Amino acid sequence: MNWLAGFFGDAAHWSGPDGIPARLLEHLEFSAAAFLIAALIAVPLGMLIGHTGRGALLVVIAANAARALPTLGLLVLVVLLAGVGTVLPVLIPLVVLAIPPILVNTYEGVRGVDADLRDAAYGMGLRGRQVLLQTLTPVALPLILLGLRLAAVQVVSTATVAAFVGLGGLGRFIIDGLATKTYADVIGGAVLVAALALAVQFAFLLLDRVAVSPGVRQIR
Repeated sequence: MNWLAGFFGDAAHWSGPDGIPARLLEHLEFSAAAFLIAALIAVPLGMLIGHTGRGALLVVIAANAARALPTLGLLVLVVLLAGVGTVLPVLIPLVVLAIPPILVNTYEGVRGVDADLRDAAYGMGLRGRQVLLQTLTPVALPLILLGLRLAAVQVVSTATVAAFVGLGGLGRFIIDGLATKTYADVIGGAVLVAALALAVQFAFLLLDRVAVSPGVRQIR
């Protein structure tokens, strides 16, 4: 507790380019960019494959393979290939980390919609794209949001690796603290990352309450 009080009570930690607000903004920038790229790739792909049934085995294999990749190892590999000085070495591992939960949950959500509901939509005269967007997606939305939430929390928690390649973010407190044996900074940085991950999770829970229709929520 004394370490936490010393970290958060230090005025130097609340101003300047190395202060908590600046590092938090950097962390959010890395995380948001990686999350948005992953969502733009995985959500449409998961919806398409879940709707058509084509490529399902490929999705499962690719998702499991991506989960097995070590984020730090991939970061080092990208740094060796692309060098440092840009956010690319950080974005690539984070995007790879975020795609599997989004892709799998979106695919499972769309695929798992009751076949009778799908047939009824076609029977009403809706076409393939209309069935997907107007019927299947609203029902699959809880699972899609779950995948997005899991990915967002993982990205926020793992974005601390940016500090390994000299970039900013909350990981700087942890890496620099370990280097200088300033353990108050290490603990303070870890607490900030954990608090941010919890805040992201809470935000998605609120989004679930707002975006998912009451009828769909009752049948979950």
